[in-house]
Amino acid sequence: MKIIQALIVLSLLSGAALGQTPQSATQPAPGAGPKPSAQTPAQKPEVKEDCGCESKAPPDVVATINGVRVTIKDIDEPLRPKIEELQKQVIEARKREVDLQINSKLLEAEAAKRGLTTTKLIEAEVINKTVEPTEADAQAFYNQNKARITGEFAAIKKDIIDYLRNQRQGEEAGKLAQRLRSAYDVKVLVTEATPPASPADRARVFATVNGKPITSGDVEDSLKPLIYDVQDQIYQLRKAQIDLKVNDTLLEQEAAKKKVTARALLEAEVAPKVKPVTDEEAKKFYDENKGRINGTFEQLKEQIKEYMRQNEERKAMGDYAASLKNAASVTVTLPQPELPSYTIGTEGQPSKGAENAEVTVVEFTDFQCPMCAKTHPVLDELVKEYNGKVRLVVRDYPLPQHENAFKAAEAAEAAREQGKYWEFVSLMFENQKELGVVKLKEYATRLGLDRKKFDESLDGGKFAEQVQKDMLEGQKIGVNSTPSVYVNGVMVKDRTKEGIKSAIESALKVRVESRTSK
Repeated sequence: MKIIQALIVLSLLSGAALGQTPQSATQPAPGAGPKPSAQTPAQKPEVKEDCGCESKAPPDVVATINGVRVTIKDIDEPLRPKIEELQKQVIEARKREVDLQINSKLLEAEAAKRGLTTTKLIEAEVINKTVEPTEADAQAFYNQNKARITGEFAAIKKDIIDYLRNQRQGEEAGKLAQRLRSAYDVKVLVTEATPPASPADRARVFATVNGKPITSGDVEDSLKPLIYDVQDQIYQLRKAQIDLKVNDTLLEQEAAKKKVTARALLEAEVAPKVKPVTDEEAKKFYDENKGRINGTFEQLKEQIKEYMRQNEERKAMGDYAASLKNAASVTVTLPQPELPSYTIGTEGQPSKGAENAEVTVVEFTDFQCPMCAKTHPVLDELVKEYNGKVRLVVRDYPLPQHENAFKAAEAAEAAREQGKYWEFVSLMFENQKELGVVKLKEYATRLGLDRKKFDESLDGGKFAEQVQKDMLEGQKIGVNSTPSVYVNGVMVKDRTKEGIKSAIESALKVRVESRTSK
């Protein structure tokens, strides 16, 4: 448990500005409803700062519908509040990032000075100094905030205790940050970090810690996952708005051609295709979903029928819109954001395939994750299929909701120590519901491992730091689910065999083009 806590606090300390309260200490209480805003939407200030979110601006014309041009201004106007809110996330994160980088360097320097890892330093100075919240503390918090909390105390007691623990750890982390600042030579050279105006601008020095610079490039590299996430969300908003504009324009054009109103056209083309929902169909839907429905069929019958009717209407509308689009000339030129590329460490990690392979596939995995179990044989097949061209590297990313995943990752390393990593991993994926420590040791016996050595490594947490290192690196490059697969440093969104294979083919093509251009 301390390993997981240390990981959380390391994130807290790294994310907290020196001399400020860590963000976790100001989050809403568990079960609390939304806090009222201090400003009404009309009072909300416009974002005037450059978020540095877009490497290049979208084209002026983002779609053409039967000769009718749709501009980016047409699309962005109704989306402006949402886009600005997303861009503001990057602006605020960049403002905090210099302090985050300072904190990270201070932690590394102090840990090195004491001959510890950063995790052990956090355990000693934060985890062990945090007073564990009691049930009485949780009850007092619940009583003070009862008006804002949804749920009975017994149901959310654990959440409240976790919340209070995070608050207290955040306070101890802030104290540690202050002590480290006073003990080391820290110089902050800018009042606020701003995005680089050019590639050369990435060399700007924002701060130094014991003479070591923190540059604009360091800041931007750390923001890569967030910037891409914001770019993708804005792209999805714009794409949905363009689709809406296309459908509305085609409907208006078709209505004008037939000399009727758009409403009349829809009633003629869509309404007849929406069939009434029968009681039998509603009952079938209820029976198939009653595990997720509260109430009897008789109580909910009319609501279910209306829900199903609306679904039928949406499907009919979609089918009609698709038929109009197929018969029209529609061009969309909105560029999709480019996935960022990361440098991911592979040295000393479990791997298979040629060391000098042109393509390296890195998978962040969780041995208790069902999707990871499905992806594991797919990656194995691809390494064999691309004989010598593809190398697979595995990094650990046990998710907090999987109680046995962290220890399973340690066990895999303990098996690797004896040359049986891949065999042990296959056994765990085949037995995901039985990954307790006792079972892990049974698997070691089944594979003929030296049990004394295996047990000592597992019980003593010999590889816990290594697993945690993988998790921290995963966090830095935006890993938040498993499996997360990267091909030559670029995340693969489509994790099917076809999707990963397509990414490998693209990476091989880039390599060939790079060689021929020299």
